[in-house]
Amino acid sequence: MPPSAERWIVPPRRPELEQVLQRELGIPSLLAAVLVARGFADPASAHRFLHPSLNDLGDPSLLPDFEAGQRAVLGARERGEKIFVHGDYDVDGVTSTALLGDFLRRIGCDVHVHVPHRLREGYGIHLDAVAAAREMGAGLFLTCDCGTSAFEQVRAARAAGMRVVVTDHHHVPMEIPEAEAVINPHRAESAYPDPNLCGVGVAFRFCEGITKAIGWPVHQFRRHFLDLAALGTVADVVPLLGENRILARFGLEQLRTTKRVGILALLQSSKLGVDRPIRSWHVAWVLGPRLNAAGRIDDAAMALRLLLTKDAEEARSLAEQLEAINERRKSEQERVFQEAIQRIEAEQLAEGPILLLADSSWHSGIIGIVAGKLAQRFYRPAFVGTTDEDGSRLKFSARSIPGFHLAEAILAHPHLLQGGGHERAAGFSLGSERLDEAKEALASYARSMLSPEDLVPTFEADLEVQGSEADLAGAESLELLQPTGECNREPCFLARGVRIDSATPTRNPRTAMLRLTAADGFSVQGVTFQHAERLQQEDLSQSFDMLFSPLVDEFRGEKRVKWQVRDFRPAEG
Repeated sequence: MPPSAERWIVPPRRPELEQVLQRELGIPSLLAAVLVARGFADPASAHRFLHPSLNDLGDPSLLPDFEAGQRAVLGARERGEKIFVHGDYDVDGVTSTALLGDFLRRIGCDVHVHVPHRLREGYGIHLDAVAAAREMGAGLFLTCDCGTSAFEQVRAARAAGMRVVVTDHHHVPMEIPEAEAVINPHRAESAYPDPNLCGVGVAFRFCEGITKAIGWPVHQFRRHFLDLAALGTVADVVPLLGENRILARFGLEQLRTTKRVGILALLQSSKLGVDRPIRSWHVAWVLGPRLNAAGRIDDAAMALRLLLTKDAEEARSLAEQLEAINERRKSEQERVFQEAIQRIEAEQLAEGPILLLADSSWHSGIIGIVAGKLAQRFYRPAFVGTTDEDGSRLKFSARSIPGFHLAEAILAHPHLLQGGGHERAAGFSLGSERLDEAKEALASYARSMLSPEDLVPTFEADLEVQGSEADLAGAESLELLQPTGECNREPCFLARGVRIDSATPTRNPRTAMLRLTAADGFSVQGVTFQHAERLQQEDLSQSFDMLFSPLVDEFRGEKRVKWQVRDFRPAEG
């Protein structure tokens, strides 16, 4: 049964700034309050956020090494050289590879696309891929969503007579490979206005710049490739602000009218269809996991073929295969998750500042998801590992909580851990004989970085509201915040003194339909998808403080607001 978060963080409201936005933008108080709470107090910046435009995208030529990368691509086209495109096995990497492959073929290039097999090649560029490109006679080795740290592989490609262009978005080390171009907006010398693009975002902007250079219509390029950009951007959990928000907003719209038979087949096999809007939630929790499943426990090349095929029957078959693989992934994920919980409880691991556990039977494609679920459940950094084929090394995926930077934790132990990543998601490997040493080192590091209060389960709301503010008009105005995701979450509010007039169970023991009355007398229907069992143990004659998200519920053409209850506790005072 999901417990109540022990700590709620609810920032104070700033009514004077909210009133300025209401007056200048003509928006309801609820939307104005959310914008102020999220740092958009200036009317001009708030308007740009609510109404993103493709015209606000930066100039692609400002990407570092753009001109050199463009010359390498167009030079390969002119010479008739094969371009070997190397991506990654997650959704960002697969969509990046599909975008580059499709675009380059459309402008007349000879292209071979490749995404690595997780078990056979591992993360990044394997030297076998460089050898395969050499054997094909490739003149240009072009990476996407990888390559910024591939020093040995770039040297090998150049030694084999290939030019190398890297397009990537990952952490930039002190030195970069000696490639023709390293197009990464995180480079210190980059003049590009938004460094937070994901891999497919960098590929999209690079190809758009080439489109301009060869005189092709940019609007046609965008119409054809925004669907891929949205899939990778949302699935990669990059901040949905700035250019990522623009690409996601217009790319999600493009998904509704996409002509890609692979995406159409995926929409059908996942039961989403094409007759309703595609939201960021659908990409993050429906489409993305299916595309990711192949790279996790099978071969990501299957997802790549789905995105590139022009044959509807092949697309249908591939989509059905991905559906089956995803079901296997979910089953394996639940097994590993339950085994991990049993270990944590039996060994009392949650008494420490981190969770670190491994098992040789756990699939390397699953451990990252399980680490995320454990970090959320136990509210502490989680490191979940498995062994390689001969058992000599352990491979870990990690997920974190606010206040603990995983990549910095790994870099702080270069003698022990080999890996890297981001603040909240990372991975590393180490010799199996050093497991206890790694556990103690990371636990000690965590104690120096995290206070006991940091390990208290926390729920952060946007602000406190009166019930009547979260009416139908208020809920409808929040649609302007879409697409929601990382750094732009679904709005959540605190209402104090709410009465639960009725709680009706459903066939799902965790779900209940509610009838609520707020302290100001506003009456509204509600639903909880997690806390029905907790409600059965509460005295419903008392009032509750409640965290909720207002949803627009439409039934038979009639709209009404419904509060989705995310957490509750007896009212204070």
